[in-house]
Amino acid sequence: MKIEVYSPTIRRKEMDAVLTVMVEEKIGPGDRSRLLTQTVKEQLRFDYALTLRSPAVALHLALKAIMSEAPLQAAQPAENSAVNTEKKAVIVSALSPLFYLQVINDLQLTPLFCDVSYEFPCMSREGIENTIAKKPPGVHVCAIVLHHTLGFVPDASSIAELGIPVIEDISQSYGSRLAVNTDETQKEKGEPLIKVSGALCILGLEERDMLTSGGGALLFAMARKDGSLLRSFAGLPDEYCLPDINAALAVVQFKEIFRNTARRRDIAEVYTKASMSLATRTKHRRFISVSDNENSYCFPLLLEAGLKDVLAYAKKKEIVLENAFEKTIAGSGLCEGCPVSSSLALRTVLFPMYPRLRSQEVERVSRLIMTLP
Repeated sequence: MKIEVYSPTIRRKEMDAVLTVMVEEKIGPGDRSRLLTQTVKEQLRFDYALTLRSPAVALHLALKAIMSEAPLQAAQPAENSAVNTEKKAVIVSALSPLFYLQVINDLQLTPLFCDVSYEFPCMSREGIENTIAKKPPGVHVCAIVLHHTLGFVPDASSIAELGIPVIEDISQSYGSRLAVNTDETQKEKGEPLIKVSGALCILGLEERDMLTSGGGALLFAMARKDGSLLRSFAGLPDEYCLPDINAALAVVQFKEIFRNTARRRDIAEVYTKASMSLATRTKHRRFISVSDNENSYCFPLLLEAGLKDVLAYAKKKEIVLENAFEKTIAGSGLCEGCPVSSSLALRTVLFPMYPRLRSQEVERVSRLIMTLP
């Protein structure tokens, strides 16, 4: 039987929760959305949050909130009293999701693309500083959108020290600080499931995010001063807000995070051992984490050459692999000046790694990794 590269973890609990909402015939925004906010707040301890219909809506509102606090820097008046203003710019990784660019363009902001390294797929402080140094004249950087690419956690606290408002996207890294044993262990430690340093934070709930509601996102602020930026959106029309039918699914997903993340880490451990065997005869390699946070979202490999031969080999084994960065800005060829990101977009492959994989399937994928051409 063919093993797909991705499958959402939907079990009986999720199905029952959604069915209950359908039976009640109240599927629009309401009580379940409020329950979702309360459930996530217990895990993250944020100050204020919005439940929204998509990560794109969340990013739009986050940037709108940040920009309202970041007036343009006016140039000195010329002799004719004319005043020139700078353009507002947003720094994003070249490996960010493609919808980032659409939102930035819709808000009439200027995107500045930051490259990454071959060792780590997220933006670094050094890379951001280089991007700022190279920005065109007349451009003022008002925000940084820090994507936790492929579940890897960047050094957000160091980046926040630059003094530029940071919006973190933890859609693929949620639970990276999760205690392996039980939720009681995590509560005893008194730690949130992820450390957030950004002013605002996006937690996507799309089909391929760490947790899913079938679509949607949370936009939240950890500190009260940043929460005030979001409270101005408290009266959003229902058409912007997450429906209860989606929220019901998400509530169960959050409650199952400990179980699912533990399974993901078990699978990652098997794959890691297989990749060590692979490394003895090829130059395929893994990314290196820059923090103590564990990546339990996916298992990527940076290939020595292109993807074609590896994808074809896996297909013969009835295992579906995927270009990790196909649906990113660099993967779509929409940025220049980021050679490393462009290279990674041609050479990084994803292997199946999700909680519903059976032990026999994990073993099949492991053997595939060990025997890659």
